[in-house]
Amino acid sequence: MAASDTNSDTGINPVDVKEPKKHVLNPPNFSGPAIRTYLRTRFTTLWVGREELSSYSWSEIINPFKPLVEMNKHQWNFFLLGFLAWTWDALDFFATALNLSNIAKEFDVSIKEVSWGITLVLMLRTVGAVIFGAIGDTRGRKLPYMINLFLLVVIQLGTGFVTTFKQFMGFRVLFGIAMGGIYGVCASEALSDAPKKARGVLSGIFQEGYAFGHLLGVIFQRALVDTTPHGWRTFFWFSAGPPVILIVWRFFTPESDSYQRQRAKFKAGAASKESKVKEFKAEVKAALKQYWLIIIYLVLMMSGFNFSSHGSQDLYPTMLKKQYGLNHDESTVLICSACLGALAGGFIIGHLSTFIGRRTAIIIAAIITCAFIYPWAFKPLWVTVFFLQFGVQGAWAIVPIHLSELSPVQFRAFVAGVSYQLGNLISSASSTIEATLGERFPIDAENEIYDYGKTMAIFVTAVQFYLIFIVFMGPENRGADLGGEPIDSVIEERKVDDSEDEKTDDKKNEIKTKVQEV
Repeated sequence: MAASDTNSDTGINPVDVKEPKKHVLNPPNFSGPAIRTYLRTRFTTLWVGREELSSYSWSEIINPFKPLVEMNKHQWNFFLLGFLAWTWDALDFFATALNLSNIAKEFDVSIKEVSWGITLVLMLRTVGAVIFGAIGDTRGRKLPYMINLFLLVVIQLGTGFVTTFKQFMGFRVLFGIAMGGIYGVCASEALSDAPKKARGVLSGIFQEGYAFGHLLGVIFQRALVDTTPHGWRTFFWFSAGPPVILIVWRFFTPESDSYQRQRAKFKAGAASKESKVKEFKAEVKAALKQYWLIIIYLVLMMSGFNFSSHGSQDLYPTMLKKQYGLNHDESTVLICSACLGALAGGFIIGHLSTFIGRRTAIIIAAIITCAFIYPWAFKPLWVTVFFLQFGVQGAWAIVPIHLSELSPVQFRAFVAGVSYQLGNLISSASSTIEATLGERFPIDAENEIYDYGKTMAIFVTAVQFYLIFIVFMGPENRGADLGGEPIDSVIEERKVDDSEDEKTDDKKNEIKTKVQEV
């Protein structure tokens, strides 16, 4: 694909990773020729081009570990801080999903009612993303990181002591807000200072912290819930411990290099205006002018991704136990296989996205998912669940870096976090929708056994087709600079604001002089 195919309509070159100027996003152009060019290049831009592909050696393409050798201790430190916090955040989330039937039994409510606890978490994560994302981009990433983890510690402990279902749901509301702030901050921490060649595989590893958290949840579920007198409550109490280690670790770690450069530029701009408020205002105006359409697209894309993951995971343990009658050991083996498939898919497809492109990698992963939906839903074996989650989470592996590359530099934590969580908000009723639809296909209604396999298969298939379409139609900015370089429109906005400020000051001085004369 030629650079001219994309620069004129989107300002994004999804191929060349060596020329930073080609990665500057321009304000959307709605002229007829620009729209036609954009639509025509949606297919041609899926192929990175023979010239770029030939610039990589086979060892670079085949060996995902090679880019990781380039990373130093500083970069590994920040990546692990982001990865481990995101992993444990996922484990906390699955504490409810893995215990739907146990919680429903203790509080004498239906599984559908308990599934609303998951829905509330997904709905309220947007609130946390707005609050903590804004703090992260303006005050530093350390503070929201530590506050988030502290809140998760308190909330998980409190959930283990609830005595009524209303109290349980109340703690789920608080958990949703706290959980919402984790993703954007952690993704920025993990990837901002990473070398370009390592971003694809690191994005895959980071995102699969979610699957790794799920896997750890399954292991601790089997080790704690079924062997201790307090059952599911023990799981919640245990999950409150490890984040304390991360809080202490982050306390003794300074801000990332990319954030420090970003803050230095902000302070320089604020000094020239003699006002941090004016500088912040200029950056917000420039970012909205240049990125508003991208932000809307990111929300639509993340809706598809969140429907895909929650639609294929949240109700699956319940289906295995209720519909197929699997015991704890059998369901644990299948869920662990799914988690291992997710980890493998994230690692491999995330790495390949560096060479074949972000959009192409996502579409290939979605096609793999479609190929295994029927056996996953109706013939649940370790191999079927492995490859379905290989596809689902393989596509997800590209999300952290794709979001970061498409987000405004100075508002990366905010935009990445909010778009991710707004997608969660839209998809928040996934498990409840599937549970409700399942009731229309009863197998043994008296014992609350429904054909969840059929509803989940239909649901996940529809989501994959939507995801393929939205990603195919969307932009790409592979190889963009994440180090805090200001975008051109910010500079122009600053110039405009400066000239407006000068005119305002001149008018004020003129009025003051006339008043003094009078």
